[in-house]
Amino acid sequence: METKKTICKPKVFNEVYEEHSKSLYNFMYYKCGDRDLAEDMVQESFVKLWENCAKVFFSKAKSFLFTVANNMFLNHVAHKKIVLKHASEGQKNYTHETPEYLIEEQEFLKKLKGAIADLPDKQREVFLLNRIDKKKYKEIAEMLGISVKAVEKRMSLALKSLRAKIGSNFK
Repeated sequence: METKKTICKPKVFNEVYEEHSKSLYNFMYYKCGDRDLAEDMVQESFVKLWENCAKVFFSKAKSFLFTVANNMFLNHVAHKKIVLKHASEGQKNYTHETPEYLIEEQEFLKKLKGAIADLPDKQREVFLLNRIDKKKYKEIAEMLGISVKAVEKRMSLALKSLRAKIGSNFK
């Protein structure tokens, strides 16, 4: 007859609380990593259980509590994602650069990408490994199975070619 035991009686409700509150708290804490949030969700779950005590059988109380708490957590995560999305969309990218400067910068980057793409494969490989991946000449030499001198030569030729296409201020 335990299935018919009603949770609407304070003594029975307290029994459910004593039996499940600690494990529900641990479950929520492990999910969210925030003690206060876990405590709030546990309390809210028990409030919902009390509000629905006539509909929930004693034997189903644990399942009800864990389901309610888990759903609260999922709603919390979904809400956080929406807040973050709006916050990131709301940020304006203001710059103090003039439109002319920005256009020149875009043109330069386009020119640079084209010049890098036009480099011979071996020079482009060394240039990108050094300048983009921040590899040292010795590391590049080991990766490619060539001498450090060969890496230096390829880099020198790449820089010479880029200077010729882009301008002398390229280092």
